[in-house]
Amino acid sequence: MEALKTVDMTELIIHSHELSTMINQSREVSEYILAKQAMEADEEAQRLLALFERKKDQYEDVQRFGKYHPDYDQISKEIRQLKRSIEMLDSVQAFKRAEDSLDQLLYEVSRTIADSVSSSIKVPSNNPFLEAKSSGCGGGGSCGCSIKKHS
Repeated sequence: MEALKTVDMTELIIHSHELSTMINQSREVSEYILAKQAMEADEEAQRLLALFERKKDQYEDVQRFGKYHPDYDQISKEIRQLKRSIEMLDSVQAFKRAEDSLDQLLYEVSRTIADSVSSSIKVPSNNPFLEAKSSGCGGGGSCGCSIKKHS
């Protein structure tokens, strides 16, 4: 029987730093940083985000009483409209796209590492479609899961 070759923990840490450097030098990180800076420089975005934070505080106060609070409908409507206004800004949309792209890259790297160990390792993602695709133990055991990873 052949002995498994093990990697020294120090070597593993060094390689993980190299990987993080490569990720930080990627197009996805560059676009994310530029989009974040553009959104932070967008005066309208900053004004609406500050207003949203104030409205969110009001909304949390109203939420304690739910629909029985006299301002519930008004505050709920205002927060939805404000959120929509923020989401419609070009700088916010560009930031969200860059954020999603970076999240996809980080997920793929994490998934590759996890799959090299075992396909049953869960890798969190901000994308529910990616999580659904990779979730489940695949064993069909007591959890009732019957999702199997196809290689």
